[in-house]
Amino acid sequence: MKIQQYLKEYSDILQVQWYSPKTIKSYIFSVKQFLTYRQNNFQKINSDIMMKYLLKLQAKWYANKTIHKHICAIKTFYLQILWYRIKLNFSYPKTSQKLPVVLSRTEIQSILDNISNIKHKTMVAISYGAGLRVSEVVKLKVQDVDLENLTLHIRLSKWNKSRISIVSEKLVSDLRALCEVKKGEDYLFSSEQGGCLHTRSLQNVFHKAIKKAWIKKDATFHSLRHSFATHLIENGVDVTYIQKLLGHSNVRTTMIYTQVSNSMLQKIVSPF
Repeated sequence: MKIQQYLKEYSDILQVQWYSPKTIKSYIFSVKQFLTYRQNNFQKINSDIMMKYLLKLQAKWYANKTIHKHICAIKTFYLQILWYRIKLNFSYPKTSQKLPVVLSRTEIQSILDNISNIKHKTMVAISYGAGLRVSEVVKLKVQDVDLENLTLHIRLSKWNKSRISIVSEKLVSDLRALCEVKKGEDYLFSSEQGGCLHTRSLQNVFHKAIKKAWIKKDATFHSLRHSFATHLIENGVDVTYIQKLLGHSNVRTTMIYTQVSNSMLQKIVSPF
């Protein structure tokens, strides 16, 4: 079987397992790079071969986080396609953990004020108000919105998990107007053609609003989700509840937001 056939089969399996399009693209790139490196010997794999390959990536100044992704992609490929579990006799390279970029409430309001399109403004607002990823916002359907109980049903999100999140009362009027003219199975924020809006379109809306608001932070659309979690912590919400709203498997992932919360810092006075 040729490399392209293996990659096509690998891509199909990842899609069936509900990997995100972004992850699939990244995994395919990593595996293709490795198979090209191994050429006709790619069916032979062991820890020493992996070590030499990773040293090659390090020599090209690949970041540790990127090397992690390559390892995951390659191990998953061999397990899913060639039915072989790679056993590494060395530890993964350490990755630096960056603190998430958090926007203040004032900055978020300024971003919303700089979006004129009502649909786009509502999408950005609901992402912050419910802690949604950009892929989750565009996939929301009318049947996922419960305005009576102020809840959202996020279906088959990252790692094929579903969860319930909250809806702000401020958005009820705009959401009701959207729901009333659509069927339950329709996308809540559909494109002009009636299908799912592309994530890149919404990200572009966000970045344009950031520039118009003169916000200098290195913020992305995902910063809205970070801000949601951080502001809930500042409001005194228990971190285990925030974990469930975000859909984190481990509470330690959610605990990072305690490091960027201003609630404790504002009570500390500099000794200078």
